[in-house]
Amino acid sequence: MIKKIQIRDARFPLAPGAGSDAIHRDPIYSYAVTSLIDDSGLVGTGFAFTLGEGNDLVCKAAEFYAEQLKGRDIEELMSDFGAVFHALSNEQQFRWLGPHKGVVHLALASVTNACYDLWAKKRGLPLWKLLTELSPQEILNTLDLSYLEDELTAEQALQLLTDNQTGKEDRQKITTVGYPGYDTSIGWFNYSDEKVRENCKKAIAEGFTAMKLKVGSADPQRDIRRAHIVREVAADAVKVMLDANQQWTLPQALKICKELQGMNPYWIEEPTHPDDILAHKTLADAIAPTKLALGEHVPNRIIFKNYLQTGSAGFIQADAVRVGGVSEFITISLLCRKYNVPVVPHVGDMGQLHQHLVLFNHISMGHEALFLEHIPHLQKHFVNPVRVEGAVYKTPMEPGSSCDLKD
Repeated sequence: MIKKIQIRDARFPLAPGAGSDAIHRDPIYSYAVTSLIDDSGLVGTGFAFTLGEGNDLVCKAAEFYAEQLKGRDIEELMSDFGAVFHALSNEQQFRWLGPHKGVVHLALASVTNACYDLWAKKRGLPLWKLLTELSPQEILNTLDLSYLEDELTAEQALQLLTDNQTGKEDRQKITTVGYPGYDTSIGWFNYSDEKVRENCKKAIAEGFTAMKLKVGSADPQRDIRRAHIVREVAADAVKVMLDANQQWTLPQALKICKELQGMNPYWIEEPTHPDDILAHKTLADAIAPTKLALGEHVPNRIIFKNYLQTGSAGFIQADAVRVGGVSEFITISLLCRKYNVPVVPHVGDMGQLHQHLVLFNHISMGHEALFLEHIPHLQKHFVNPVRVEGAVYKTPMEPGSSCDLKD
């Protein structure tokens, strides 16, 4: 039974230039951390991710949600978590502050993720293993499919989960070889051209076959120059992604994306405002076959549904600390499986949680094991930090979701 809750505002300044992009020039990587303590002493840890200011607001909202779970048994809670998630996300007064977005939804992610961590620890399993051992019906019971009925009913979701049981045993082999990673830290926005070049060489030496560069400069020629530096160092065999972090208007994006196509990007990420679905559709059509990737700032399953319906996203970057946590992440992954669109999570949490979720996506849903973003800046702060060796995420085996922070 959940006896006590603790909420923590944890902030971690970064080295100069690290984490910078075209919009977020001076980030402080921060977590709104929820701890759920049960009567046996187990602690479920979950968090939402921010860049500093406002982290305390997310903590205050997380406390509101977490208080409602006191006295609940974690097994009982998770046996019908879809209904719990629906009730919390639609609490009448907090819903007004969203709905299903912003501070309140980030807070719900923190609490939801703590529930999944406690559940896995209670069963003595890493989260990926807990999830892959659940039956299709048990998975469905953890999901809220409201507002998706036009695309994914409960019956259709159950059928999709059941159909993908085929080949599951074979896909389980990935836990032995590990899940491929890609390097985002080669090209933070504030890094010099020289540092980008050196970081590319280092990433290739470490075995990475995919890497990402931040773009969105006031002078588009800077982006073009830096993109070609990465392509020159990486050569044609390496996948190079470009990330504008929403910097461009649609007219700007149409112009510069066509110029950037000359270096053959694997995708162009967050080219414009994340709420402007039709702008993404216009851009996707204009630069095909180059694909767009988005999701870092898409807050809920309904907007992801619209992106999938319009065919404007080639890669979905759902983030379990941006949407309402693990439950909504799985729901979005189901939608993507229906559309056969890859899920490549945004890793605002340094990969700690998402290393579990991509394994579940691949093993239980049949998603392609493409790769997972790797950002190493906060690894030293975790009790069980991710292990990336030879550009591959090594499978975590400790019980839980790998989200426990050091004191």
